Amino acid sequence: MHNIFTDDYAVNILYMRDLEPRELWSYFDDILKIPRISKNEEKILRYLAEFADRHGLMHTTDKAGNMLIKKPATSGFENRETLILQSHLDMVGEKLSEVDHDFHKDAIKARIVDGWVKASGTTLGADDGIGIAASMAILASTTLKHGPLECLFTADEETGMTGAFGLQSSFLEGKILLNLDSEDEGEIFIGCAGGIDTVGRFKAKTKRTIRSKVARKIFVDGLKGGHSGDEIHKKHTNAIKLLNRFLWNADRKFPIHIASYAGGKLRNAIPRAANAVIVMTETTADLLHIYFDSFEKHIKKEIEAFEPDFKMYMETVELPDARFTRSFQRDFMNAIYACPHGALSWSPDMPDMVETSTNLAVVRTIENHQIEVVTSQRSSVDSAKRDIADHINALFTLAGAEVIHSDGYPGWKPNKNSEILKISEKVYKDLFKTQPDIKAIHAGLECGLFVEKYPNLDMISFGPTIKGAHTPEERIEIDTVTKFWEFLLKLLENAPVLK
Repeated sequence: MHNIFTDDYAVNILYMRDLEPRELWSYFDDILKIPRISKNEEKILRYLAEFADRHGLMHTTDKAGNMLIKKPATSGFENRETLILQSHLDMVGEKLSEVDHDFHKDAIKARIVDGWVKASGTTLGADDGIGIAASMAILASTTLKHGPLECLFTADEETGMTGAFGLQSSFLEGKILLNLDSEDEGEIFIGCAGGIDTVGRFKAKTKRTIRSKVARKIFVDGLKGGHSGDEIHKKHTNAIKLLNRFLWNADRKFPIHIASYAGGKLRNAIPRAANAVIVMTETTADLLHIYFDSFEKHIKKEIEAFEPDFKMYMETVELPDARFTRSFQRDFMNAIYACPHGALSWSPDMPDMVETSTNLAVVRTIENHQIEVVTSQRSSVDSAKRDIADHINALFTLAGAEVIHSDGYPGWKPNKNSEILKISEKVYKDLFKTQPDIKAIHAGLECGLFVEKYPNLDMISFGPTIKGAHTPEERIEIDTVTKFWEFLLKLLENAPVLK
């Protein structure tokens, strides 16, 4: 194994393709070159179709953009149950503000650093590119032993699970599904939280800006962010909440007027950055600078244990044409301040698992002078999920917003008597001489939607170790990919015999 400490992309790629298992890493390298952010999966679908044709494999794509590639059993394994290997096609597109990268056309530049593969200032897409690569390596192999296989690649998992929602009940034949979209090696997941989005649309009330005023843009940046399921309990600071805290307090000290407000990008990511433009007199601006310096100093001390890369700064910008009215500004900031964020309760059934949470994810301006606030709720208890969604509905309604809920997605109830779970526990223990952790996950997996359409589906979820998913710090641990691969291959060899 090579440890590379260089930003030379070409050199790093040569070493990455040299990692073991080579067939898996080679396909992962190919996948990194294909733009595939959510709702833009056409190129990865074309790549998979060409791959299937090249290997003489049957493939089909449904109306929801999901692809299914089938492979017959190898000799001697014709009497095994069909296994479904499932991964999702899309990736989250997040980058550092100073990085020039277009997720619609640019390849991900990966490098190897001290036993991990990571990107250069962007998300890596190991979530769930590594699952795609593993399925492809198995489909392409002429030596591996396995029963009949169905490899399901689902569309748009990250921004709405629309592929899983649109999956037809006749698309799959197998009764056992291995979801390859978990992020902690040594853990086997048998359940997940359900989720729903609650969106408030505020009709901004504005006034024309007086020309004698000046404008400043406030930035909050450098926060860890993270996956709003896996990392919602880790005390990662929410950039929108922090920016609003500054504006709310500044508004009570000085006559400032907000002209724009934005933060976050994705419903399922804790926002790492936010910004706002404010308008004031030159005299107020001088006083605001003094308060800003004091606020930034105190916040840095408050959160430095959790957010070592936090930065907050202010720039002079051109005077905008309009700004919020005082009454709208206060109603909006009060709503953001009061909006809950984080873990709300813990599961009494699964140790160390968050039961219910909510993520204040995005603030953005849309058409007709509307400000959209996107929040996302998760819970393994459906009534609790609905309750926190209604709580935020009531809050936004009081602040004058139109409130919209998504259809939501169901949780996946753990089945400790699962046949594939018992097989996987034995296989893992035989391979690695240690017992895997059996868990449910607070993040949303597509498994809950699969079991709605296929009630008799037996499922587990597992994967290698991925840290920093949905952020530019996303990285995958090389050693755990080897273990993930060995475990997956042994599961294929130990698939149940047809009853």
